[in-house]
Amino acid sequence: MISHQTPELTEFAEDVLAGLSATPKRLSSRYFYDDEGSRLFMEIMKLPEYYPTRAEMKIFEEQKEGILKAFTDGADGLDLIELGAGDGAKTAVLIEYFLKAQVDLTYCPIDISQEANDALKARFETLFPDLTITPHTGDYFNVLSSLKNTSSRRKVLMFLGSNIGNFQQEKALEFFRSLRSVMNDNDRLFVGFDMQKDPRVIIAAYDDKQGVTAAFNLNLLTRINRELGGDFDISKFSHYAQYRPVECAARSFLISREKQTVNIAALGRSFEFDQWEAIFMEISQKYTAAMIEELATKSGFLIETEFLNNEDFYTNALWKPL
Repeated sequence: MISHQTPELTEFAEDVLAGLSATPKRLSSRYFYDDEGSRLFMEIMKLPEYYPTRAEMKIFEEQKEGILKAFTDGADGLDLIELGAGDGAKTAVLIEYFLKAQVDLTYCPIDISQEANDALKARFETLFPDLTITPHTGDYFNVLSSLKNTSSRRKVLMFLGSNIGNFQQEKALEFFRSLRSVMNDNDRLFVGFDMQKDPRVIIAAYDDKQGVTAAFNLNLLTRINRELGGDFDISKFSHYAQYRPVECAARSFLISREKQTVNIAALGRSFEFDQWEAIFMEISQKYTAAMIEELATKSGFLIETEFLNNEDFYTNALWKPL
C-alpha cells in the first residue's frame, strides 16, 4: 500500500479508483480518447475488419439528398453539432452537399481531444473556406448546455459511428435524456446504430489481426501511468474480445497475464491482480429495430425517419423531441 496522503481526486482518478476496486474490475471507455487514443481510433476506422465506418459512409454518400431534406424540413438554417467528431470524414460528405445546396450552415464539433479538434478545424477550413466552424473541447453536456440558447435556428445534434453502443441500456437512456434536456422542440438528434448481424463479422471488427484495437484498449493503462502515476506493465496485459448474440453485445477486456500488483500514486493505492483476471473495458451494443424504438420512446423522442444500409445492417435515425 502506498502510504502518502492523496489530494482531491479528479473525475478520471475517482472513476479509476471505483473501477479497479470493483469486482470484477472495470475501466470506463469514456477515457479511451486522449490524443493517442483518438489517433488509434482513427486507425481502427480504416481497418478492413471495421465495417461500421464504411457502412455509415455508404448511407451518407447514397442518401445525402434525403438526409438534407429531413434536416432542413421547415428550418431556415442549420447548426450542426457533432459529438465526438474525430476526423469528421463522414460529416464532410454531408457538409459538402449541404453547402452546394446553399444551406445556411454552421458546424460545431465537440471532442474531448484538443489535438483532434485542431486537426479537424484545419482540415475543414481548407475544404470549406466559407463554412463557419467553431470547435469545442470538453465534456458534451457542459458544452451543449452553453449552446442551448445561443441561436433560435434548428440544431441537429449528431452522434455517429454507433458510439451509442458503448453505453449499456440504462446509461444509454440517461445519455439520451440528458441530450433531450438541452434541446429545443425544433431541434433534431441524428444517431448511428449498428444492427444485429452475423456474429463472425462483429467479432472480427473488435479483434483485428493487426492489433490496433488491442493497442487502443491498452493505451488506457498508459494514460493511467502518465496522468495518475501508475506503474502498469503493459506487456503483462493482453486484449480479449467476445460477442454474445443473445444479448446483441460485443465486449472487450484486458487480461492480466500473471499474478501482479499495480500501484497508482495519485490514488495512494495498490491493486492486486490474479493471473488471467479480467478488466472489463467496453461494451459495443448491437441493436434491433425494437430496441431502437424503445430507446427513443423512453428517452423522450419520436423516430422521425431512418436511413438504412440493408447490406451492412446499419441505420442512421433522425429523432424529434417529444
